[in-house]
Amino acid sequence: MTARILVVDDVLANVKLLEARLSAEYFDVLTATSGREALAICERAECDIVLLDVMMPDMDGFSVCRSLKSNPATHHIPVVMVTALDQPSDRLRGLDAGADEFLTKPVSDLALIARVRSLVRLKMMTDELRMRAVTSREIGIQNPAHEAIADSGRGGRLLLVDDRKSSYERIAAALSAEHAIDIEPKPDEALFHAAEGNYDLMVISFGLEKHDALRLCSQARSLERTRTMPILAIAEAEDNLRLMRGLEIGVNDFLVRPIDRNELLARVRTQVRKKRYTDRLRDNMQMSIEMAITDALTGLHNRRYMETHLATLVEQAAGRGKPLTVLVLDIDYFKAINDSHGHDVGDDVLREFATRVRKSIRGIDLACRYGGEEFVIVMPETDMAVAAIVAERLRRRIATEPFLIEKGARAIDVTISVGLASLAAPGDGATSILKRADQALYRAKRDGRNRVVSDAA
Repeated sequence: MTARILVVDDVLANVKLLEARLSAEYFDVLTATSGREALAICERAECDIVLLDVMMPDMDGFSVCRSLKSNPATHHIPVVMVTALDQPSDRLRGLDAGADEFLTKPVSDLALIARVRSLVRLKMMTDELRMRAVTSREIGIQNPAHEAIADSGRGGRLLLVDDRKSSYERIAAALSAEHAIDIEPKPDEALFHAAEGNYDLMVISFGLEKHDALRLCSQARSLERTRTMPILAIAEAEDNLRLMRGLEIGVNDFLVRPIDRNELLARVRTQVRKKRYTDRLRDNMQMSIEMAITDALTGLHNRRYMETHLATLVEQAAGRGKPLTVLVLDIDYFKAINDSHGHDVGDDVLREFATRVRKSIRGIDLACRYGGEEFVIVMPETDMAVAAIVAERLRRRIATEPFLIEKGARAIDVTISVGLASLAAPGDGATSILKRADQALYRAKRDGRNRVVSDAA
């Protein structure tokens, strides 16, 4: 795994030492000797992770970290503080500034590389989501970075997996000040609990007496419903090698006993914030996908989706020797509705019409807004006779149940015309069926509207 690591330190010897360590592991290394230079490099998106010294003359590392984490363009970049400061208050100050890790010099090569690799892996996953979210912003969906910056990281839902009562009671007491926490003292059931609980973070004790904590972490990463849930490990000082292995298989962060309450809360807040940010990125991506295939006004699928999906449905029906029928529907005299009552009323009619269509078809049927006041319904495994009955029932329902307008103050009569065509001989394609249904619709409108006509008529 390669990545671009930015080393920030005003002491050249320290820079050279870190550069040599990282280059030996095939990372690309950039360097900066001041906080302002580092901020400029990050702003240009030239690095994947920052190794940051604290004691610098122009801006100290705490200020640099706060600046990175408060900027929507850079807040997602992991920051590891590497410093000679070794007091708990210094560590807490760094974590509160937004640092993902706070390492005290001298740092072992093993611990440094394991931590960098872990953060790089998570950064690459986030970058993939951020790249896909660009389309979401282009179509007007809010950038979740602004919410992430304002997020306190409090109020999370946590699952604590620990089978020692004295241990989990202390940890739970500390965490309950800021979060809702469930305790799972049976490690064998933890994975099922985690999969069903919609948690923001799983805290796992590496001192489990009746289960292999590393195996539990590995299983959580292999299960789809827990794959993206952060894991915070609680370990003993002698668990160093197991912790390094945990970072390799997907542990996000860890604490070594004895646990400092404030550091525990700070690290948990960081993981909760990250989880919420990536969840928002995924939600935005899903929303953009839905917007790309859905008609915004009616909530039905749009023409682009219909044309792609119809071809697949026709191919499947032909291959299995099953019937398939297409209905093309048009609201009669829709222009007159807009001209007489305004486009807002026209939109209300379209929305209500879409609702009635959805209630009149099966789950396997495909309903789309084809354009304007024209709609298409694709009915797999349905022959012409059955589809004609459905079309007539829908036509009658539209004609006999007036549409309420002006917030229910008035009602207007609406009718529709429907054209039908079914899958014919082998070789018949989506374009041909749609064209025949459209021609049948034309005949329905020509012959007086408010009727159903099939291409066989």
